[in-house]
Amino acid sequence: MLLLRDRSEDLAAAGVRPFAISRDSVWSHAAWAQTLGVDVPLLSDWNGEATRAFGVAAELLEMRDVASRTAFLIEDGKTIRHTWRLGRELPDIANVIEAASAAAARRPD
Repeated sequence: MLLLRDRSEDLAAAGVRPFAISRDSVWSHAAWAQTLGVDVPLLSDWNGEATRAFGVAAELLEMRDVASRTAFLIEDGKTIRHTWRLGRELPDIANVIEAASAAAARRPD
């Protein structure tokens, strides 16, 4: 999240609007965002619906439907153009920006 915060200008220039979804509650998101000074929208997938719909449900320490860390580049709010399965790694923001710029170049004016 700090990486998204720190590179927000570069992401915006490439037409990327980042947001995050996790199984955590809205209240924990609010506390976390305030503590870190993050202004990226944090969405709560409390019931796991998005986790299952995006195919990122995993099992961790015998807990089911935990969301695995994944980044998606979604174009026009509906088409997934790229998927990065991250595990515990941080995403390479340069790759995200490059993919977003390429997608933007393909769009008709």
